[in-house]
Amino acid sequence: MKTAVIGANGRAGSKITAEAVKRGLDVTAFVRGENKSAAEKFVVKDIFELQKDDLKNFDAVIDAFGAWTPETLPLHSKTLKHLCDLLSGTDIRLLVVGGAGSLYTNPEHTAQVMDAPNFPEAFKPLAAAQAKALDELRERNDVKWTFISPAADFRADGERTGKYILAGEEFTLNSKGESFISYADYAVAVIDEVVNGKNIQKRISVLSE
Repeated sequence: MKTAVIGANGRAGSKITAEAVKRGLDVTAFVRGENKSAAEKFVVKDIFELQKDDLKNFDAVIDAFGAWTPETLPLHSKTLKHLCDLLSGTDIRLLVVGGAGSLYTNPEHTAQVMDAPNFPEAFKPLAAAQAKALDELRERNDVKWTFISPAADFRADGERTGKYILAGEEFTLNSKGESFISYADYAVAVIDEVVNGKNIQKRISVLSE
């Protein structure tokens, strides 16, 4: 399965790329500079320079783009729109690395994790930017997208167990009342979704058991 990873040098992107290589996928890393990922094949291009021909031969495109500073947060929406426009009307799947802040905390889906009084103030702008990008993505019925939210505690250096709980739109806790997942296990879930998933035009979430 031919898979592209946009932002393959990033924290999540590098783990996802490594997992794709480990699983034997035909993976191409898309990076802005030197390729530091596990992929042997790579393309050096800014995301806004990508054109339809760059992505036309892939079965799946994984969007692991990340922006963290106040002035770059709007890029979550802008880059996602650009990728959607490139993939519009095709059978190429788009899998988006999302955040946990937009997960719902009530059955009516009127309250989100980021609305809670104990949600860290420093993370609210990022959560809001990712939630906005998701809202805009929901309007795209011309793209076979899947938005994948991690658990609340997203652990960059956590171990790879190869196990996780697949959940939906609502914030979910494991049997111990915890919400965490390592980047490595999140990567397992993403690649499982690439290979086996049928969650087209849906947001799903994953957490450790």
